[in-house]
Amino acid sequence: MDTATRLLRLLSLLQSRPQWDGAELATKLDITPRTVRRDVARLRSLGYPIDAEAGIGGGYRLGPGGRLPPLLLEDEEAVAVAVGLRAASTTTVSGVEEAAISALAKLNQVLPARLREQVAAISAQVAQLPQGELPTIDGEVLTTLAAACRDTEGLRFAYRTHDGTDANRSVEPLRIVHTGRRWYLVARDRDRNAWRTFRVDRITNPSPTGIRHHFDNPPDPLALVAEGTNIAPWDLVARVLIHANAQTVTPHIPANQAVVHPRTATTCELHFAANDLAPLVTQVTRIPWPFEILEPPELRTAVQELAQRLLNS
Repeated sequence: MDTATRLLRLLSLLQSRPQWDGAELATKLDITPRTVRRDVARLRSLGYPIDAEAGIGGGYRLGPGGRLPPLLLEDEEAVAVAVGLRAASTTTVSGVEEAAISALAKLNQVLPARLREQVAAISAQVAQLPQGELPTIDGEVLTTLAAACRDTEGLRFAYRTHDGTDANRSVEPLRIVHTGRRWYLVARDRDRNAWRTFRVDRITNPSPTGIRHHFDNPPDPLALVAEGTNIAPWDLVARVLIHANAQTVTPHIPANQAVVHPRTATTCELHFAANDLAPLVTQVTRIPWPFEILEPPELRTAVQELAQRLLNS
């Protein structure tokens, strides 16, 4: 193996996991530990930040900063990245479409013909349902929110409410949730001392406060968004007691249709909503576990009448 090939292989190994022992790298590359040290020095001279720690528990790791290392992908990884970039080229996050198209063009330029054919075949046979007019998300706003969630750092931003009113908010961010159609920030509103969900497309000028926070018992962000988008906007809310635990029920209930609340080791509550009874009745008839309708009473009556009609048919 010549030096250039060995250096690329060394970079690939350093990318594949957080840390490598020098002896492991020597074995993988079929070289001596001394040659590993020389190759690491060569990569450092080329601008790649490789950290090293001696002793037990030490080793080599690719650090942040410096030059972006070349990504050495296996065939399956290259196909997955190309397909993902094609999907990203139709995203609602501003700036991502152009970047995805540019990255895809670079990747296609170096893909072997057999892999380009695989990518083309997958893309030709995959169609996406139209999503309608969806709001565009500012990429920089999304990045700022994500960084604040990661760093548990407070944020201030301007927010446009549902009725079009503009207000300033000070929050402690927890998580960003994407429903497939919209992006939401789940955060604790400092002024209201309550958990809230904020549509990211309505957030402008977010700025970190520099104040860190800690959550002792945060809510499930997915459940909070599901409650806000699937329950709150509707007139009728159904509460159904399921005689099965939440761990059993949750994988079978789409998060965009209903919300599962644990109750006991053997039961949970299912919440779903609509503007009239018919969709609620349909939802109930799809429940495969023993259940009891808690609310509303008219839903219980409608389901009983349906059951009786079916028995009489």
